[in-house]
Amino acid sequence: MSDHDPVHVLHPEESWGFLRAHEFGRLAFHLVGEVHITPINYAVDGDRLVFMTAEGSKLFGVTANTDVAFEVDEIVGERATSVICRGRARTLEGQAAYVVERLPVRPWVDTPKSIVVAIEVDEISGRRFDLTRPWLRDLPTG
Repeated sequence: MSDHDPVHVLHPEESWGFLRAHEFGRLAFHLVGEVHITPINYAVDGDRLVFMTAEGSKLFGVTANTDVAFEVDEIVGERATSVICRGRARTLEGQAAYVVERLPVRPWVDTPKSIVVAIEVDEISGRRFDLTRPWLRDLPTG
């Protein structure tokens, strides 16, 4: 039996670094008594996340109940990383919305998005996992 722990807890600065190195994640929010999850493009601005959206259920959900969660993950080779944030969403208006002019917020879908939303992060946690994936040994080759 190995003493090697396959789960590594990331320091908060490592978690923020991981978020800065990515631009696509999943936003979880409440909408009419249900939890919804949707992919979003985002950028890090200090200790908050910023994204753009349009009128619709996502905007309604994050303004009606500002309590949200956000997650980014990746698998590279034999290592997986996941960072989860919990916080409060709020729309940015007026001068505050101009923050997007200096951030790399790049929507992947060419649809109008003029509403700027910031997630004020209250809690961040990250984990890195050394994968073994034993079932891969059982897959047919060739």
